[in-house]
Amino acid sequence: MLSFCIVDDDAVSRRMLQTIIEKGGVGEVLGMASGGVEGKRLVLDENPDVVVIDLLMPDQDGIETIARLKQEGYGGKYVMISQIENKEMISKAYQAGIEFYIQKPINRVEVKAVLGKVSEQWRMARYLKEIKQSIAKLDDLNSEPAGTRKKHDAKETLRMILMDMGIVGESGSHDIIEMTSWLIGRQQGGGFPSLKLLYEVGARASKPEGCDMEKEGKAVEQRVRRTVIAALSNLASIGLTDYSHPKFEHYAPLYFDFEDVRLKMREIDEKCPQEKRKVNIKKFLQVLYLETLDKMKNQ
Repeated sequence: MLSFCIVDDDAVSRRMLQTIIEKGGVGEVLGMASGGVEGKRLVLDENPDVVVIDLLMPDQDGIETIARLKQEGYGGKYVMISQIENKEMISKAYQAGIEFYIQKPINRVEVKAVLGKVSEQWRMARYLKEIKQSIAKLDDLNSEPAGTRKKHDAKETLRMILMDMGIVGESGSHDIIEMTSWLIGRQQGGGFPSLKLLYEVGARASKPEGCDMEKEGKAVEQRVRRTVIAALSNLASIGLTDYSHPKFEHYAPLYFDFEDVRLKMREIDEKCPQEKRKVNIKKFLQVLYLETLDKMKNQ
């Protein structure tokens, strides 16, 4: 169960939020504060999973409080509440690191729904952490001589994941499978390689020796980007139809940033012209690599 701290200068709002969180079965409130300075001390003392914080407070506003908490090393999630409808201010709040924005006056149904989404994101983050911990124990897998079988198993697992996201037929899916299976089969340790190196791996797999590898690497980059955007679009479409669909609940928050998913859903729902935006390719590949290893380990 999630733990919360509430920071709001309005006593009525604090009590309402506490009631919604605790009586609604969302989580436990560890403490409440009436201002940003007091709230910062409270959060650092209690270290909750989530901070629900007001934007405008007389002593120190919510954005400044979040910035100070980050400087002090607090790594939890933030949900901001406010009567402000100014888009520029809301944008600044998202840039500061909030997960969701709730409009005042407080609506019980909206708050419970938003905090439920925060809970899901927290669960996914914990799942990723568990995957990373399990990878630390995979030395035997990384050192086994039967690299061919390992790569074969990896490719089958990768195809199943990409099929779930509806992109196994995309031209870039072959590149993604080659790059990720190379990651799994490599012997050296170290951190996650650069995207440039991964695109070179994809280029070598798709073209014979002697061709222009730099040109092919750029082609791989474009194919992979289009494929990842297709995955985002597919998942956003599923979410619009059924927000509780297992594929949407699992893949959307795990592989993509929430704001990217939200904007793509809005584009599809409102039939807006598609905006050109960057997607986090590295995050997608890192999560795919980690999830593939985890699935292989549990097969």
